[in-house]
Formats: sequence, structure tokens, C-alpha cells
Amino acid sequence: MALVKSGWLWRQSSILRRWKRNWFVLYLDGSLVYYHDETQRDMDGRIHIKYSCRDVRTGRECRDVQPPEGKSRECLLTVVLRDGSKTTLCAESEDDAVAWKMAVLEAKSTPVRLHSPK
Repeated sequence: MALVKSGWLWRQSSILRRWKRNWFVLYLDGSLVYYHDETQRDMDGRIHIKYSCRDVRTGRECRDVQPPEGKSRECLLTVVLRDGSKTTLCAESEDDAVAWKMAVLEAKSTPVRLHSPK
């Protein structure tokens, strides 16, 4: 499957709200998969952006979130899902957060093309 974007992001756990660093890969089919590290052997989770994502917020739009120590609020990224849950992420920089937001929105809106045999 074609890769849209990959890189390190901090992810906030849903229960204890602790920050953990994961290797994220966004695929053209709208799968945002996160792994233990960049070897991509141990998958920690997956979000189906095309079907589950309702909105993507960055920076100051992520109101109820405290960024990880040493990171600015401008690096925050929240993926709001249709079921009302949220996945909160933190990029290495403000530019990276904006780049991830654009990539996620692009994956959300890009139709999946199935190649028909000739």
C-alpha cells in the first residue's frame, strides 16, 4: 500500500493520559498505523481515517490537552473520531503538526482507487 507520510509522534494514552512515542505511518488507503518503533514489526494500533475521522485539530484548537514536557501547544494534533473519541498526538515541531494535519485530511478525502485488471 502506498505511503503518504511517516514519522515519530507522541501519542497520549486514553486511560492514564501518559505520553508515549510511536512511529506513525499514514497509508493512501486512509490507515493511520502506529508501531512500537520504525522497524514496523510491533503494531500498537490503527485508525481508519477514511471511515472514522470526523475532524483534525492542531495547536490552540486542542484545548483540553497538556502537551508533553518541553513541547509547545502548537505541536499538538487531535484526531476526532465519529464515535466521539479522540486520539491526541504531538509532533516534533509546529510545522510537522501542520504537515501531519494536511496529510491526514488528504488521506480522508482521497478516494481509494481499485485497479481493474486489463
